[in-house]
Amino acid sequence: MKRIFATLTVAGAVAAAAFGTASAQDDTAKIALVHGLSGSPLEVYSKQTSTGFQLGLEYATNGTMEIKGKKIELIEKDTQFKPDIARAALAEAYGDDEALIAVGGTSSGVTTAMLPVAEEYEKILLVEPAVADSLTGPDSNRYVFKTSRNSSMDMQAQALALAPDENLHVATLAQDYAFGRDGIAAFKKALEGSGATVEAEEYVPQQTTDFTATIERLFNALKDKEGRKVIVIYVAGIDAMTPLAAADPGRYGIELSTGGNILPAMASYKKVPGMEGAIYYYYESPKNEINDWLVAEHEKRFGTPPDFFTAGGMAAALAIVKALETADEWNTETLISTMEGMSWETPKGTMTFRPEDHQALQSMYHFKIKVEDGVDWAVPELVREIKPDEMDIPVGRNNQ
Repeated sequence: MKRIFATLTVAGAVAAAAFGTASAQDDTAKIALVHGLSGSPLEVYSKQTSTGFQLGLEYATNGTMEIKGKKIELIEKDTQFKPDIARAALAEAYGDDEALIAVGGTSSGVTTAMLPVAEEYEKILLVEPAVADSLTGPDSNRYVFKTSRNSSMDMQAQALALAPDENLHVATLAQDYAFGRDGIAAFKKALEGSGATVEAEEYVPQQTTDFTATIERLFNALKDKEGRKVIVIYVAGIDAMTPLAAADPGRYGIELSTGGNILPAMASYKKVPGMEGAIYYYYESPKNEINDWLVAEHEKRFGTPPDFFTAGGMAAALAIVKALETADEWNTETLISTMEGMSWETPKGTMTFRPEDHQALQSMYHFKIKVEDGVDWAVPELVREIKPDEMDIPVGRNNQ
């Protein structure tokens, strides 16, 4: 399998645009992974996605790395977490490299910049692992599909895990970009009609390290309220749990709650045993044949269980192979028709692309933190699986 790494400039996008929309080569199925491999703490997410994607291709093709007799050629490009480089990388993937489908990116903010490129080249962009609701929203387009969960799934599942009622008072902490803003908007929407009250919203810079003033404002917003008081954390690539736990919210009767994360990040969750929340994936939660294979193979090859975004990368690969195997022709319009409403199996169970906005509907997992001797991270012990039909995920756009 060929892997190509490229760093591009904005000028590269102009040159690539001259090639227009290109068809797949006769003897290969070219797929581009366009995500951040350098320049941000989030690069670990990309690397997990890449590992999962390659394992997914292997599983779906029974190790042949072929679809309908064509060898899969995987092209990998580094966006450096910069919107202009991301646009150029995607344009080169579609143009110079003649990729049939592209997958990316990692940061929701950077991925937003990639959406118009898919429309310009009239080729499919499969969003994984970026999360923001807006990626399938009104400013997106019909060429965009999304296997990653979205902010509404995160936060509706989080709300279900908190069992909100009129006695619940919440303050939120998120990062000040698309991921954080969309997430808190989705959380507030999920609480509507429950009687719960959001007392404060705090947004911090994406790479912040000093939470002192933020924590003081969060505590002040909640400490005098009667009833249950919870700070909900929604961040990526930074550790907000450690400083919050160290500030001793319990002295005011304040609880902490957050969603799941990659295994190294969940080491900080050991400070809050018994905390409940909702997670996209933990390797022990799903019970199905594909997840069993993923866990066994990952542990055999890497000595560790698969992580949060490894499962997402595998789900994306399985979706692409299913679409290419099913479609009568490998042109964009046929692939769109094939993928709209398509269901396929993943390490998380069945996913389905909603026809209206191409968001993959999927399960989430309500957890309760357990600390186990000999385990480096806090274990998000499964309380229950939250099925897709339990969540009312807003339609981002309507393609019909």
